[in-house]
Amino acid sequence: MTTISRVGFIGLGDQGGPMAEAIGERGFELHVWARRPASLAAVEGVPHTVHGGVAELAASAGLIGLCLRDDADLWDVLDGQGLLAAVAPGTIIVNHGTGDPAEAVRLGDHVARAGGVYLDAPVSGGSPGARARTLTTFAGGSEDAFQAARPVFDAFSDTVTLMGPVGAGQFAKLFNNALTITNMKNAEDVLGLAARAGLDLAALIDVINASSGGSAALRSLGRDITPELAEHVHPLMEKDMRHFADAVRAGGAGDPSEVLRRGLAGAAGLVGTARMVARARQAAARAGDAV
Repeated sequence: MTTISRVGFIGLGDQGGPMAEAIGERGFELHVWARRPASLAAVEGVPHTVHGGVAELAASAGLIGLCLRDDADLWDVLDGQGLLAAVAPGTIIVNHGTGDPAEAVRLGDHVARAGGVYLDAPVSGGSPGARARTLTTFAGGSEDAFQAARPVFDAFSDTVTLMGPVGAGQFAKLFNNALTITNMKNAEDVLGLAARAGLDLAALIDVINASSGGSAALRSLGRDITPELAEHVHPLMEKDMRHFADAVRAGGAGDPSEVLRRGLAGAAGLVGTARMVARARQAAARAGDAV
């Protein structure tokens, strides 16, 4: 099995930055490139080498992790900025972003023709999970590539699973996201009723999360998902729901229309729900201070 010692990372955002930092903490030789110099602050606490361009980084690593917004950004880095033209044969290219499973297959074939090895390995847990090193990594690709990459994934994950061939990681992540986002719609509906009934929402959420009605979606509201973060993530949720529906239809798995409808509604209502919960928590905090 190939032993990875030099890891490249591109995409030092809210989630990718802590992932790269975790890789450096594990003792891997970390190589990074960032479009914006300010993004490099994410890895200032660990040893790393900054490269002036994508192609320069590509020639310096045995595994390159990409944590980008969508498939179009991935294609731009691979071809538009010349990463694939510069990688050594056998270099493992990992996509940690969430996208279309069919596009993952096309990307895998494209990387293979260039002499590289492709893994789709989207992660779940957001920036809080990345900072805590507790992400879930859903991988798709060959067993050999997965085992070679696993020590890198273990740096920022507490659950790492190979779901099948290239594309399977994306498919699994989209099902995870569909459940999460439709649960956001459930939370919006139920908490709205609770607020109109005059219940203390902050206390209600805490007690439900200790009960059978608790969920990851509910736990994140008012804590990890602040109103400010909700503004950022709700368009990403819409993107993921559309990828989910397209993938289900393409796979002949049935009609995803109702799940898509609730997911899009959950994404659309996220900002309002986050604000409602934040106000409830602020009111509870003020009441506690007054006692």
